[in-house]
Amino acid sequence: MRGLLRSVLRANGFRTLEADTLRDGLEIAVNALPHLIFVDLGLPDGDGVDLIRRVREWSSVPIFVLSGRDRLHEKVAGLNAGADDYLTKPFIPDELLARVRAALRRMAARDWPVAAASFETGDLRIDLIRRLVTVRGRRIYLTPTEYRLLVVLTQQAGCVVTHERLLSEVWGPSKADFIHYTHIYMTHLRRKLEPDPMNPVYLLTETGIGYRLSSR
Repeated sequence: MRGLLRSVLRANGFRTLEADTLRDGLEIAVNALPHLIFVDLGLPDGDGVDLIRRVREWSSVPIFVLSGRDRLHEKVAGLNAGADDYLTKPFIPDELLARVRAALRRMAARDWPVAAASFETGDLRIDLIRRLVTVRGRRIYLTPTEYRLLVVLTQQAGCVVTHERLLSEVWGPSKADFIHYTHIYMTHLRRKLEPDPMNPVYLLTETGIGYRLSSR
């Protein structure tokens, strides 16, 4: 099936890169920054859903699940992890190509920049692949919620991210009115990351709107 996928894509002008494991697939995603990713759920060193989640932490690249698993809960898990589409084997080449082209058109229409696998500003460095945050080379340990909040800000570095967007991305749409959550966790982050938490240089407040991660 992988050979057929390779043949179909290359015959229609696409260049392909392949990986046999979750680890190698993640390495390709980081280093090659592909325009689209196909994932099989059954990998020798993990589940394809884990790879989707890892990539989604730093990239909006279209991701297709192509798997022999056709049970509803597995499809839901793949889509909830961040996949854009889910096709079961055997696939129809013309249908697959139509879906691929539609996904690439949507991506082009968004006009979003390609996400980077790491971010650095001043002495603060965020490695989105290893989930490693350092300040002046010293590792900073964050809670899962603190880390997720920082990732959302990193994805829009230099831009204002509203309270509503942060709440939806980190805590879920049901918490859209709980603005005090962002205040509390931003205080925690500043204590861990800022040279002077009372005069932040990285995590900046946009009064009445939200927060911005400095990109300088």
